[in-house]
Amino acid sequence: MPLLNTHLVSVAQLRRPDIDRIFAMAERCLPIARGETSTDLLRGRLLANLFFEPSTRTRLSFGAAFMRLGGAVETTVGMQFSSMAKGETLEDTIRVIDGYADILVLRHPDEGSAARAAAVATHPIINGGDGPGDRKSTRLKSSHLVIS
Repeated sequence: MPLLNTHLVSVAQLRRPDIDRIFAMAERCLPIARGETSTDLLRGRLLANLFFEPSTRTRLSFGAAFMRLGGAVETTVGMQFSSMAKGETLEDTIRVIDGYADILVLRHPDEGSAARAAAVATHPIINGGDGPGDRKSTRLKSSHLVIS
């Protein structure tokens, strides 16, 4: 599957060659991740980090990676700080934020929320966790890798 401008809602949508390409790219980015070199590959791009349930490591890993590639990050943490606290639907929230950002990472407590977001977004949605979601249904195994 082509990974450019694609929603990543579940690891089940990836085939082994896709995963191999992702890990090959990650390996090429190691000097950037270590701070040994820098890039402005994502200059002018904005990541919306939408975390409606707690997850410090996941939120910071997406944000740090995007910034190390030269992009900017806007983050919301917790439903109480979003318009959803006033009754706005997830879909409405995504439609609005989709107008600001180039890519959206969503962590939400409701299973299936990433798929709901992807159904209305024009920019890529990355599932940062949606309740039990992939954790209960998907396990890709190899001699070196387990994603769950």
